Amino acid sequence: MRLSNLADYAVITMCQAAMHCGDGRVSAAELAAETGLPVPTVQKLVSKLTAAGLLRSVRGAHGGLQLGRPAAAITVADIVEAVEGPITLTACIDHGPCDFEVGCSMKPHWPIINDALRGALAGISLAQLRSPRPITLEEHPA
Repeated sequence: MRLSNLADYAVITMCQAAMHCGDGRVSAAELAAETGLPVPTVQKLVSKLTAAGLLRSVRGAHGGLQLGRPAAAITVADIVEAVEGPITLTACIDHGPCDFEVGCSMKPHWPIINDALRGALAGISLAQLRSPRPITLEEHPA
């Protein structure tokens, strides 16, 4: 499994937005400049992340973007789901019956696998990602 570029960029954008905690607000253009991502991509991400409540947009002379909740309360799962939708490894879980459903022994197991994957991503907060040192297995056992 591999995250889409958009989900990857969303994590990068949120990490950068988190760096501005306590410093007021930041614009999408500033986030794009700081991350090196294209402005249209960051604008698209900001729209999705705002709709999910992960970012908050404030209008006015001192407006801009800020985290929608504390960095410790935002997880990688939240960010990925804001961009990609629910975390699932197979289409049969979301999209109903498949061509191989009759006799499929895996279908009952996929929700457990999906929950484990989501749980792993939900166990990593934006606050942890802001740290200059990598997360260790001791801090986040797989």
